[in-house]
Amino acid sequence: MNSLIGRIPVLDVSPLVDCGRKPAKAVAGETFQVSATVFREGHDAVAANVVLTDPAGRPGPFTPMRELAPGTDRWGADVTPTGEGRWTYHVEAWSDPVATWRHEAGIKIPAGIDTELVLAEGAALHERAAEGVPKDEGREAVLAAVDALRDVRGEPAARLAAALAAEVRAALAAHPLRELVTASKKLPLLVERERALFGSWYEMFPRSEGAYVDESTGRTVSGTLRTAAERLPAIAAMGFDVVYLPPIHPIGTTHRKGPNNGLAAGPGDPGVPWAIGSADGGHDAVHPELGTIEDFDAFVARARELRMEVALDFALQCSPDHPWVKRRPAWFHHRADGSIAYAENPPKKYQDIYPIAFDKDMRGLVRETVRVLRHWMAHGVRIFRVDNPHTKPVVFWQKVIAGINRTDPDVIFLAEAFTRPAMMRTLASVGFQQSYTYFTWRNTKQELTDYLTELSQETAAYMRPNLFVNTPDILHAYLQEGGRPAFEARAVLAATLSPTWGMYAGYELCENTPLRPGSEEYLDSEKYQLRPRDWAAAEREGRSIAPLVTTLNRLRRRHPALRRLRNLRFHHADNDAVLAYSKRQGSNVVLVVVNLDPHHTQEATVSLDMPELGLDWHETVPVRDELTGETYHWGRSNYVRLEPGVAPAHVLVVLRPSPPIGGSPTS
Repeated sequence: MNSLIGRIPVLDVSPLVDCGRKPAKAVAGETFQVSATVFREGHDAVAANVVLTDPAGRPGPFTPMRELAPGTDRWGADVTPTGEGRWTYHVEAWSDPVATWRHEAGIKIPAGIDTELVLAEGAALHERAAEGVPKDEGREAVLAAVDALRDVRGEPAARLAAALAAEVRAALAAHPLRELVTASKKLPLLVERERALFGSWYEMFPRSEGAYVDESTGRTVSGTLRTAAERLPAIAAMGFDVVYLPPIHPIGTTHRKGPNNGLAAGPGDPGVPWAIGSADGGHDAVHPELGTIEDFDAFVARARELRMEVALDFALQCSPDHPWVKRRPAWFHHRADGSIAYAENPPKKYQDIYPIAFDKDMRGLVRETVRVLRHWMAHGVRIFRVDNPHTKPVVFWQKVIAGINRTDPDVIFLAEAFTRPAMMRTLASVGFQQSYTYFTWRNTKQELTDYLTELSQETAAYMRPNLFVNTPDILHAYLQEGGRPAFEARAVLAATLSPTWGMYAGYELCENTPLRPGSEEYLDSEKYQLRPRDWAAAEREGRSIAPLVTTLNRLRRRHPALRRLRNLRFHHADNDAVLAYSKRQGSNVVLVVVNLDPHHTQEATVSLDMPELGLDWHETVPVRDELTGETYHWGRSNYVRLEPGVAPAHVLVVLRPSPPIGGSPTS
């Protein structure tokens, strides 16, 4: 017989990923809520707790649950896995005879109903309960309550009060008397390293760093990995944790693209890094113009000295010149005329790229992919940004990532999948540690509120967002039209809404010229040509927002609340151009208010949900703006005025509670 419900029903345990077939995710030290629907027949009290079991099979401490809202039967508790590895969690529900007795005694004793019988039953219950309480954790207090309940010389009310004393309640809350214990099934929990959740990414093209014009030929000469390494200290100084490189492999010459995706490439045009493969090698080789594998090793070592990790692009596609095209023809789509189909994303065409066909030799493709990844892992890469994973079978990535993480659980995969929600969520559930998002296309208050609520609540158990403010492919109209204030606002949003964010080089210079009106592509895109930048001149001339970026990354490291995702809460502002939200981690509370209008000064009254900040409704507290250093006093209702180019946002840290002061708190 298949029993679907235990003695005490425990239903709808959350988080639950793919009906429990896939693990929920967390990082070491991350707190998240486990919840379940728990109830029973009749009027007897029920209670519940969560059990976390570590990778060694050791159950953790008893974590009591509470009813999240009276009368809903929905119970929850916050839990925190302490180390990396494969954990499990489950919910235990049970009948609570002591709570049942307290409720009954609280009615009958004052009314004089069955007084001695009720007190005797309470004494027996507490005597049983005392057996489960350690001596140094309140057993004597519980036994003293037993004696009081049995003392027929005392007043009934006083005898009852002895059993309801705070020390007795505390002892039995920590070590309850449980009956009819019913456990849910154990659910998997994958706990990974903190970089899977928290980090600041910087994307750069090594070939542009150190590039120069050869005066004798007039051609721009490519930079190298060695010259790119000279840029690393400035990137580290801005507070970035990860430097991400587009493909560094040999680039094909067949159908090589010219500037601005032109079909005719000149003799000095470098081609698209994603058109991988030439006579110089494929996915496991370094483009000769960038240097050697020893140069790459030096780049990784320099980044590590600066406390940064290197993320490498993994694009499973080939130029027509890739060695696989001749050696592995079954790995490609052949058309009726015998030619190999190039990549298309209508109306875009990529004549210089052949996509992979997976169904004729998936086993071979998995084996070769794992080999290539392990090659770069041996050279210090522990993070891979995977290009267009949604154009490959999900089962392929499931096999590849499982094969890598089985032996190297610290390796992180970021899914660059701007596609349908079902695909993005499924890629996350089968193993990708991070995901690109629709953030660049969410710009209004309602869009941001709805989408970030989804990311921080609905999918946070398995899909970790990486909020890139721009990419080589995405220059949103908001940035094109909003100028520097738009760049500042989006940086504040990305850096404080999500624990992981990223930017592509040139963002700090507010580069915003599109290829054409209505296009999201950059004019003179770095994808197709070398683009050296004069960073020093930009800073001297005040054209860089690097100081703001540096401040944001410093705040992210300083404030634990900004290193978490599930703690995001939105607050009301009576202006659709003003977005207010908070994050709280223990005593660390950060409150952010952003002007979403890059063109006009905006004013609003921000109404705070004080309990979400750990405060009472009537409290007024000092808050320090981490962008300006100014201190204000804020309470439930607060006036703000934010001027583009002057004060794009408040990033406020609650300092300490203080007595209410007269008048309406303002900024």
